[in-house]
Amino acid sequence: MNADPQDQAVPLQAVPIQAVPDRHGGNLYTTDSQLKPLLALYLPPEVNAHLQPYLERMGALAGREIDEWARTADRHPPELEHRDRTGRDAQRIVKHPAYVEMERIAYGEFGLAVMSHRTGVLGWEGRLPPLAKYALTYLFVQAEFGLCCPLSMTDSLARTLRKYGEPALVEKYWLQLTQLRFEDQAQGAMFMTEQAAGSDIANTQTLARPAEDGSWLLSGDKWFCSNPDADFAMVLARVEGAPVGMKGISLFLLPRRLDDGSPNRYRIVRLKHKLGTRSMASGEIVLDGATAYLVGEQGRGFVQMADMVNNSRLSNGVRSAGLMRRAVAEAEHVARERRAFGKALQDMPLMQRQLDKLRIYAEQARTMVLQTAQALQRSDAGEPDAYALLRILTPLLKFRACRDARKVTGDAMEVRGGCGYIEEWSDPRLVRDAHLGSIWEGTSNIVALDVVRAIQREGSLPVLQAHAAQLLAQTGAAAGFKAVLQACMDKAAGLALLAAQDGGDRLARSAASGLYHVFTATAMAWEASRTGSAERMRWAQLALLHRALPRDPLSASELPEGWQA
Repeated sequence: MNADPQDQAVPLQAVPIQAVPDRHGGNLYTTDSQLKPLLALYLPPEVNAHLQPYLERMGALAGREIDEWARTADRHPPELEHRDRTGRDAQRIVKHPAYVEMERIAYGEFGLAVMSHRTGVLGWEGRLPPLAKYALTYLFVQAEFGLCCPLSMTDSLARTLRKYGEPALVEKYWLQLTQLRFEDQAQGAMFMTEQAAGSDIANTQTLARPAEDGSWLLSGDKWFCSNPDADFAMVLARVEGAPVGMKGISLFLLPRRLDDGSPNRYRIVRLKHKLGTRSMASGEIVLDGATAYLVGEQGRGFVQMADMVNNSRLSNGVRSAGLMRRAVAEAEHVARERRAFGKALQDMPLMQRQLDKLRIYAEQARTMVLQTAQALQRSDAGEPDAYALLRILTPLLKFRACRDARKVTGDAMEVRGGCGYIEEWSDPRLVRDAHLGSIWEGTSNIVALDVVRAIQREGSLPVLQAHAAQLLAQTGAAAGFKAVLQACMDKAAGLALLAAQDGGDRLARSAASGLYHVFTATAMAWEASRTGSAERMRWAQLALLHRALPRDPLSASELPEGWQA
C-alpha cells in the first residue's frame, strides 16, 4: 500500500547557526595591546627583554590549558579525607589533577612563590623585581584565581619569616620555602581568623604557652584558613598571661609536620563551601597543643603579621586587576565578533560607551598595580620615602580595585548576554571570584581606614602628592587637563587630611576613593605620554571625568574644552 504523499516527512532545510564568539585559545599577553608597552616603561630594559618569552608562554597557557584546568577544578572542588583506607587517622586534602597541573605551572615552571626570595628563577642571575612576579600573576589569574591565594601566602610567609624570624629559625626552614622544583617546594598559609576575631585581631582567643624545648604550644580554633594543609602557616595567638588587647598578640610559625616527620597536633575540621575560589581549599582548624615557633618580638604579633597582610593585599589588588582585564577582554571580543541589527556590537554608540566605562575601571587598576609594584621595589631597596608611598598605594589598590572588580565582571557578563550566565563560560566564575577581593585580608572599611593610618603614622600623604606632581610634570597632556588634575589632587588630599584629623570614621572611604581616582588618572596620563598612546590619554581623561569630577547626569556634554592636546 502506497503512503499518502501528505504523510511523508518534509526534510528541514539546514539553518546556519551563528556561533557564540569564543575567545578561548588566544594568547592573553600578545592580544593585550596595552600590557607590552607598559611593561617596557616600568621594567628595566634588560629584565623586560629577558621576560618576553616567559610572558608569551604564560599568556598562551592562560588562554588555553590553564583556562581549561581552572574550569575543571572549579567544578571539582578539593575534598577532605580524615582516614586512610586501613583506618588510620591520616588527614589529607585531595585536589583534582587539574588543580595540581596549575600548581606545577605556577609554583614549578614559573616559580611565582619564590621569585622574590632567590636568584636563578626563570634563568635570571639575580633576583627579579616584584613587577616580574606580578606581571606573570596578572596573566595567570585571568584564567585561575583560587590558586593565587596560596601562591601569595607562600610568598608573603617567606618574606615575613626572613624579616622577623630568628636567624636559626630562618635557616631551619628557608631551603624548604625557596626550592625551585615543584616536588620539593613547601607551601604557606596564614591562620588569623576566629569567629570572635575577624577584623578585631585584639580579640584573638587562641592561646600559646611555652614548651620546655623553647618552642610554643598553641591551642584554639581558627575559623577560616585557606590552604589549610600547607607545610607552614603564620598564626596569631595570645601568650598565656599576656595583657588583653593587641599587646598580648604574638606571631608564630606553625609547621604541618614535626622534625621527626609526624603530624603536628592540629586537625582540619571541615572544608568551606564557598561562593568562589572553589578550586582552592579553605577550612576550619582546631589546634590542640600544636608545636610552633615565635616569630619576632613577643607582643608585637599584629605589627609583624601586618607586613604579611599588606603583601597579600597587594596581591589581592593584582588579582582583581587581572579579573577585570579578563572580563573586559571577553566583552571586547564579543562586541567585535557578534552582529545584531546588521552591524557589529562594537559599532553601536551605546556599546562603545559601555565598553569605555569597563575599560576605565580595569585600566585604573592596572596602572595602580604597576605603580605599587614599582614602589615596593624602591622600598625594598631602601630609597627615601618609598616605604611611605608603598604604605598608602597598597591599601588604595586593595580598597578600590577589589570593589571595582565586582562591578566590572558583572557588567561584562551582560555584554555576552544570556550565554554569559552559563557556567560553561568564564563570566560566572569571574563574578563569583571577584567578590573575594574586598573581603579577604581586610574588608573595605578596614582597608579605607588603613589609608588614613598611613597618612597619620607614616606621613604618606605629602609623599603621594609629591609623586603625583612629579608624574604630572612629565606628562605631555593638554594644559587644561593638567590644571584640573592638579586641582583635583589638591582637593582629594584636603579631604584625606580632614579624614586623618577626625579619625577617619566618617570620611575614610570618600578620601580613599578620591585619592585613587585622581592618582590613577594622573599616572595613566603620564603612561600615555611616555608610550604615545592617545587611547590611554583618553581613558585617563574619562577616569577623572566620570569618577572624580562632579557631573550633571542629565547633561549630554563630552570632554570639557581645553582638555584636548
